[in-house]
Amino acid sequence: MAAKTYMAKTGEVQARWLLVDATGKAVGRLAADVAVILQGKHHPEYTPHVDTGDFVIVVNAEKVKVTGANKMQQRVYKRYSRYPGGLRETPLEEMLQEHPERVITEAVRRMMPKTKLGHAMLRKLKVYAGPDHHHQAQKPEPLEL
Repeated sequence: MAAKTYMAKTGEVQARWLLVDATGKAVGRLAADVAVILQGKHHPEYTPHVDTGDFVIVVNAEKVKVTGANKMQQRVYKRYSRYPGGLRETPLEEMLQEHPERVITEAVRRMMPKTKLGHAMLRKLKVYAGPDHHHQAQKPEPLEL
């Protein structure tokens, strides 16, 4: 008799809370590691159609670094207001000064599946510019990437 493959069910999965310090980490590498954790691909019971990922708290987003000499000026974040002429462009340098948490959130979002399940997984990402967060009650475990 052939062995059956285990498939996780929605109610069976216990999500942990993990704390990641972004100080000195490259944006893309940090985002790739966080995306894997949010999707649950680091667990042996990973199931593609079930959210088996963990919650991730990223602190010190303002201290993240980028590789490459010109990325600060050349990397541009675009948003559109849906009004004529409503395209706004913000360079990475300006975005890191004003909203550093959006840089990491956007990088992770682009690495996640573009489905309802992917959006649900992304909701489990909490990013903070400084070292403080208000998730002490969840007892997050520090994670070194």
